[in-house]
Amino acid sequence: MFQLDLGSSGRYCDGLNRRSFLKMGVAGMAAVGVPELLRAKDAGTATSKDTSVILIWLDGGPGHMDMYDMKPDAPAEYRGIWKPTRTKVPGFDVTELFPRQAKVTDKFSVVRSLYHNTGDHFAGGHRMLTAKDMGVSGASTGQRFPGIGAIVNREIGPRKPGVPGYTASPHAASIGLAPGYFGGHMLGVQHDPFVTGDPNAPNFQVRNLNLAAGLTLEKLDDRKELLNHFDRQRAHLDTHPTARAMDRFSREAFEFVAGPTARKAFDIGQEPVRLRDSYGRDNWGQSTLLARRLVEAGSTFVTVHFGGWDHHWDLKAGYENYLPKVDRAVSALFTDLDDRGLLETTLVVLCGEFSRTPKMNDGGNGGAPMSMGTPGRDHWGNAMFCLMGGGGVRGGRVIGSTDRLGTAPHTRAVTPSNIHATIYKVLGIDPKLQLLDPSGRPVSVLDDPEPIHELF
Repeated sequence: MFQLDLGSSGRYCDGLNRRSFLKMGVAGMAAVGVPELLRAKDAGTATSKDTSVILIWLDGGPGHMDMYDMKPDAPAEYRGIWKPTRTKVPGFDVTELFPRQAKVTDKFSVVRSLYHNTGDHFAGGHRMLTAKDMGVSGASTGQRFPGIGAIVNREIGPRKPGVPGYTASPHAASIGLAPGYFGGHMLGVQHDPFVTGDPNAPNFQVRNLNLAAGLTLEKLDDRKELLNHFDRQRAHLDTHPTARAMDRFSREAFEFVAGPTARKAFDIGQEPVRLRDSYGRDNWGQSTLLARRLVEAGSTFVTVHFGGWDHHWDLKAGYENYLPKVDRAVSALFTDLDDRGLLETTLVVLCGEFSRTPKMNDGGNGGAPMSMGTPGRDHWGNAMFCLMGGGGVRGGRVIGSTDRLGTAPHTRAVTPSNIHATIYKVLGIDPKLQLLDPSGRPVSVLDDPEPIHELF
């Protein structure tokens, strides 16, 4: 039996009615095992731009004073352990643990005056990934607004058919929540990121790229033709948003499973050994390389998760492990994108939920000095950094500054909304976009829709 109920009622923000659904008494496309990511979305804001975003998320809070905003003239307890190093761009110094990035600073810029004034992991993560406060904190961690990648996926979808529009490698998580503030929230789970798994694992294989047991491409094609038959018999429904959405889902699902595009994009083993080595033979490096493959194949928004940045103590050991990995992956990505002619169409963003205290602690975490380990830095949202480059964003620029001790913005203060607006500008999405919340009330995606104009 084939049943349609397209009754009207209040509309969700993605254009689907509460009671609108299609129920098929035939084995539909869902039997393929395609993830919810590919479920239908109503028509969004089309764009003629062919740009994509790779967001490298440093989960846990990376310290600006030890990476991109060095303070060599500050007192020792502020300036920290490492010295700055000169880079290809005069006046654009970075930590000495970033020697590879120092050679490519002409390809990216750094915002040094970002802030949101909270040292709560969950509040900071929500503000950075959704641009909204909305009362989220460690006492109330639930997502209250869609993540930027989910909004982009709704508005644009993939740039090319056959691949997910929104992807996360190796997984999507913010402060231990999966997908956390990367999720679609009120837009629906169909706008959660498609998760790849660890591309550095032996015999890496993406789930859900295989057909369900007993289903062949020939049988799948037969089912597709059956759905087309019903579509032809119900042509008068073509103008209904639910019918259009389901048709789009069927088309994207079939392309994803039956087509070669996604399989080829996820096959990181096709990359030359030397290139894979340049990114780093670890989870972070190979996830970053996979992100490049995905945007090249047509994904619009890809997140890469670098976790473990909550260094309240043992900062020296932690950063001497982490920063060379970041240096290798980021420098290789910019070089690789540039070599392939993809840098002008791919924006790379590097950030975390907040920064670390300008003044180092004594390693006691409230107890006796050094009782937990060697000194570290605590939570700090009053001064942060965000690296941005590619996609039309000019390189070699330092936007804003912090005060002498790195405690707060001194010039050109920037908020998470301005970062999001910059990303939207690169993608061709109107930063004044509004969504409908579950009650039907329009909500602006950004409280401040001004991009960082100095980056263009």
